[in-house]
Amino acid sequence: MQLFAFDNSYARLPAQLYTRQTATPVRSPQFFALNDALARDLGADPDALRANVDVFAGNAVPAGAEPIAQAYGGHQFGQWNPGLGDGRALLLGEVISDKGRFDLQLKGSGRSPYSRAGDGRAGLGPVIREYLVSEAMCALGVPTTRALAAVTTGEQILREGPVPGAILTRVASSHIRVGTFQLQAFRGDEQALRALYDHTLARHFPNAETVEDVVTQMMDRQADLIARWSALGFIHGVMNTDNMTVSGEAIDYGPCTFMDAYHPATVLSSIDRMGRYAYANQPHIAIWNIAQFASSLVPMAPDQDATVDRLNAMMGDFVGLYRSAWIRHFAPKLGLPPSDQAESLAQRFLKMMEDIGADFTLTFVNLDQPLDHQDYADWRADWQAAKPDLALAAKTNPQVIPRLHRIEEVIREAIDGNRAPFDAMLSAVTAPFTVNPDFARAPEPHERVMATFCGT
Repeated sequence: MQLFAFDNSYARLPAQLYTRQTATPVRSPQFFALNDALARDLGADPDALRANVDVFAGNAVPAGAEPIAQAYGGHQFGQWNPGLGDGRALLLGEVISDKGRFDLQLKGSGRSPYSRAGDGRAGLGPVIREYLVSEAMCALGVPTTRALAAVTTGEQILREGPVPGAILTRVASSHIRVGTFQLQAFRGDEQALRALYDHTLARHFPNAETVEDVVTQMMDRQADLIARWSALGFIHGVMNTDNMTVSGEAIDYGPCTFMDAYHPATVLSSIDRMGRYAYANQPHIAIWNIAQFASSLVPMAPDQDATVDRLNAMMGDFVGLYRSAWIRHFAPKLGLPPSDQAESLAQRFLKMMEDIGADFTLTFVNLDQPLDHQDYADWRADWQAAKPDLALAAKTNPQVIPRLHRIEEVIREAIDGNRAPFDAMLSAVTAPFTVNPDFARAPEPHERVMATFCGT
């Protein structure tokens, strides 16, 4: 029985772009979660998927799939590393459905040639985190990879200590990254770079005619993406170039967080010791990453010198693009249409929140409640004069986000064999505009999570 309709165009690209690979079998796989609605969007029967847990554990290859580990490099905290790639993931193939073409990837499927010193596995905790956060981001309207399934492996893996192993099945418009292009440009392999470029244009930039067109569209997508998640108080935590997709989807929810107390310099990632990927730095990192992407495309241009000049000039356009996107996503949080006035009011509101350490999500939810700040009365008078639409604000400001202390609670319970908290939190974060006092509350001082960690 064929579970999915596969058409594996990436696996037909030059072999330099990937390694053909099968997953390492696991001992005793069991479903932890299956996303029925997403399965149906992919043209699959959820009941048939449940009867084939081995597929989601890597113990069996579904009909039509061609498993590969993709090769890529990346700037990690600003340092170039050509030796990356799917060190613990396999692209099973591309699923064709009425909704379009989507990558189906196993994450935590075992070692590959790109694993370096890693074991190629994933723990149940990081799998739960990515499942909850990616599905929450989708419900919040952020372009994102999705979680189709999570399975436990029946095996222990070693991290700080032994933890239950798990595998996530991830769905994406594609897993092509900035670092995918960077690697081929670094190698000077114009044949592979051209094949990748043509493939990516057909898949993600069908209306682009020039390198400049591609970069312009990339800037638009990334400006909107970062502004969208910034309006939710989200911090990705590790915006390396290998963690930026060319499709404009958020990917790789490792040491990420949704802020509780607002401060623009917030960093909770345990590996970001210098604050490179702090909340306020995210748009600056986005354009830095886009510049690396643009540089890797130069060999595809017929007049490279002229293209370099035009691309350099274009990088400055990102400031205006991001500002417009920021206003577009922050103005409705105050119940206002986008305008310079809305931008000023939002910036003033955020400064008051910063000064008093106000909870990011709940402060926007409760716009009608005064802030304990000396400038609040003047701000409120100006805001009311702008005639805010509170119904618009209510539709824009989520009641529920995946707060770190609740995620950690869910993980602890799941490791102890209780999945009920996961189900409850998943229901809450996928209905983020529904009043839910339990999941809406900010953490108590003893519940605050002070650092987040990568899953490797």
